[in-house]
Amino acid sequence: MEFTSNNLTFVIVTFNSRKVIYDCLDSLPKDFHKLIIENSSDLELKKELEQNYDKTKVVLSENIGMGAGNNLGITKSNTQFVYVLNPDVVLKPDTMSNINNSISDLDNFAILSPISDNPDYPNYRLNSSKSQNYDGNIIRDVKEIDGYSMIINKNFFINNFFFDEKFFMYLENVDLCLRAKKNSGRLLIVTNSKIHHLGAQAVDDQYSEEIELSRNWHWMWSKLYFNKKHRGMFVSLLIGLTSLIGNSVKYFIYLITFNNKRNIYKMRTSGIFNSLLGRKSWHRPKIN
Repeated sequence: MEFTSNNLTFVIVTFNSRKVIYDCLDSLPKDFHKLIIENSSDLELKKELEQNYDKTKVVLSENIGMGAGNNLGITKSNTQFVYVLNPDVVLKPDTMSNINNSISDLDNFAILSPISDNPDYPNYRLNSSKSQNYDGNIIRDVKEIDGYSMIINKNFFINNFFFDEKFFMYLENVDLCLRAKKNSGRLLIVTNSKIHHLGAQAVDDQYSEEIELSRNWHWMWSKLYFNKKHRGMFVSLLIGLTSLIGNSVKYFIYLITFNNKRNIYKMRTSGIFNSLLGRKSWHRPKIN
């Protein structure tokens, strides 16, 4: 098999991502279609990108989250394969050609990805905790692939159930990988194909403090929801209550010592508490 402009579309979810999206788009092959889901409804960005990049469509949306944004792009694409990519990821000049050269004999897969060029921060988890490397194999089956770079085979997922939209941020990719594995889907990395990920740089710096607070809220909410879904109510309650107590104690310590870290632990406590109560992942960053 081979990825071409006829069977693969790039899908990128952005949210105040002006500082990184241009480098990302500049690195993509020009003849492939790109669908950008702009979650901050930036009309000017839509005009700029559609005018300056061929085969690029920007869909304006309210802030619906990463999973829902990816789903919107996936369902709007007209190709069998969709490359879900974060806006702070840059492809190498040979990323796609190395993938195609390596998968020529590949029959089928659920999710596939090149690997990060930073070996200290791999974008995958191996099937065995004892494995420390991919043994030199060009194509390697793995346990999990990070959500910032995923080539998804739409035909594998029944009823177009891709990302669980109850996750607003965090662990939606782990959930997707786990469901694929349970259905005997192959998760593959191509080790001779590289990408560069800036990491936590997808949103403009002026919003960094508010985004960091939001990330902490959603990390705790998502962890508890994930445990409820995959490990059962008893385990999730045990972990959730332990985490709630620990983060609440830290919040009050930082509160009485006038330490700004109190805001982080306030958000973490709130995220856990709302998830324990079964409330939706409702928190949104306060950005005008």
